[in-house]
Amino acid sequence: MTKAIETAIKLLETLPESDQEHLVEELRRLALETQDDAKWDELFARPGKLKTAAETARQGIASGKSSEFDFDKL
Repeated sequence: MTKAIETAIKLLETLPESDQEHLVEELRRLALETQDDAKWDELFARPGKLKTAAETARQGIASGKSSEFDFDKL
């Protein structure tokens, strides 16, 4: 555990329990969002699969096998 985390925990301990729970939930949300961002960064760092998917979509549209997505049809 880093010093920054230890300091944050000490600060949280001085707050009322309801505030602690709220802040911990926000930290959890931010941590999950950071993990998700890291996954997307990893995917975009490997352009091969993304490029292949884009080319497949373009070919499908060009051949008439695919069409633009119509959100009104949901």
